[in-house]
Amino acid sequence: MRRRRTTRDETGTARKTPSWPGDPEGITAADIDFEALSHVLANTCRFRGRTTRYHSLAARAVIVSEEVEALDGLDTGDRKKLALHALLADAPVAWMVGRDPDSRKAAERMAKLVRGIECAVREAAGLDPELEKGHGELLRFVGRMADAAERRDLAGAGIPAEPGVAFPPLRRRIRPVDPDKAAKLWLARFHELSGPPHGGTGGAYAGGNRAADPGEGAKGNPGGMARTVGSEDERNGMREAA
Repeated sequence: MRRRRTTRDETGTARKTPSWPGDPEGITAADIDFEALSHVLANTCRFRGRTTRYHSLAARAVIVSEEVEALDGLDTGDRKKLALHALLADAPVAWMVGRDPDSRKAAERMAKLVRGIECAVREAAGLDPELEKGHGELLRFVGRMADAAERRDLAGAGIPAEPGVAFPPLRRRIRPVDPDKAAKLWLARFHELSGPPHGGTGGAYAGGNRAADPGEGAKGNPGGMARTVGSEDERNGMREAA
């Protein structure tokens, strides 16, 4: 495991140097620094920065995670695990940003690296390395609803139009937050979800407070969608995000 160096600020307070995401080759769970990851995601703008209003990957991840946890049809433990998967969904971007494949071979290699990052991050967070197919579809469905809500609430920001079938937006409003606050919200949410479902100790990080909502609070029914997980209508409407 890599050791984080300790430095001291101007007041003499000891602070650990972040272990920033670096080369994704051979990445393992021991390489993951979730505090550093929270800052990278908070400093990374949605839509690859193609918007005049800043909205970070970290803020979006918190919103999607809370909406997923509010769904019915799963027990508490499964909901928390799925919500944690949602929170970590964009983690590979921290290692892969700026890497655009210029050939089919490069794209295949990039996909392999992304899978390795996903497995390492999930293992470090105490999750299984693979996500069940049905759960993956559900995450994509809620994610597309979050996309629609962003375009609704950030109208006029020049966000590229969504291709394909339009999804209904989440009911909650999307309110961008600054990067420092977004990082704190993301990390607090991570602490909340990576602990055990009913208190006690365990998980990658136990404890932590519930993150303040970067949008208006989830009330348990994102966008009025059917809350029974895995219904036939939902499955028919799900597809990969463009």
